[in-house]
Amino acid sequence: MLRNRLALVLLTALAPAVWGTTYLATTELLPPGRPLLAAVIRCLPAGLLLVALTRRLPQGSWWWRSLVLGALNIGVFQALLFIAAYRLPGGIAATVGAVGPLVTAGLSALVLGDRLTLRTVLSGIAGVAGVSLLVLRANAQLDAVGVLAALGGAVVMAAGIVLSKRWVSPAPMLATTGWQLTAGGLLLVPVTLIAEGAPPSHYTLANVLGYAYLCLIGAAVTYALWFRGLRELPPTSVSFLALLSPVVATLLGWLALGQDLSPLQAFGALVVLGSLVAAQTQRPRTARVPAPGATPTPEAGAAPEADPAATPRSVRENV
Repeated sequence: MLRNRLALVLLTALAPAVWGTTYLATTELLPPGRPLLAAVIRCLPAGLLLVALTRRLPQGSWWWRSLVLGALNIGVFQALLFIAAYRLPGGIAATVGAVGPLVTAGLSALVLGDRLTLRTVLSGIAGVAGVSLLVLRANAQLDAVGVLAALGGAVVMAAGIVLSKRWVSPAPMLATTGWQLTAGGLLLVPVTLIAEGAPPSHYTLANVLGYAYLCLIGAAVTYALWFRGLRELPPTSVSFLALLSPVVATLLGWLALGQDLSPLQAFGALVVLGSLVAAQTQRPRTARVPAPGATPTPEAGAAPEADPAATPRSVRENV
């Protein structure tokens, strides 16, 4: 069971790790100044592809649930991330967004009945501190709208994580992923046209390769892994994995782009990884109310392992 859980955590962690490559792909392959267009091209075709492959449409309440989850996990989140990325230095937006695990833990306690432990809170604080050491700069300046957008993005992402755990679709995971990507992509289309205007009329081979990578790998594959992890793992544990994105983005900037990596940044990366390990090794516990007249057992309140039968962003992922 422990090996299965470790394998599932590692597979889920691949999603934010790949999202950390988005900054490199965007700067090196895509047209400049088109982050929302990149988000649409990444999400909408990937969603339609998965829907076509699974040949499964939502049924009943899953029409509006897919729209809500697609808005929270994809559409609204990407729009807020875009605002934060353009109005804030990268370090501030990433640091504010790093509060996501703490927000997820709070919402999980309110909505799902998960117990908010001191270990989770300390791990969340360590994660924020580690990201700030990794990406924050001393000359960074605040912008109220940008800070609110970054904080809103963290809240929206946390809400999407918690609701994804509460609403478990009866459909195959690839179909559910396709519904959300399609809904989120459609919501982004009018926002993109208003904010960035019509798409460019010409694309280079590098542009096409970049968009293909973001669509097939950065969306279709990674979101399927992410949502599968959300089905089987505690939501707070999954939310901590999102902190891998700024770590991967910083390391790629150092390795591929020749950017500086100071000892303080390296220490920040270690702090982030330490907070991830602490969050993953904690056994989830859910508060339960015993039935009337029932005698509580010593194990009352302990949550079972997640059912194995159920299946940004860093600011650098500013697309």
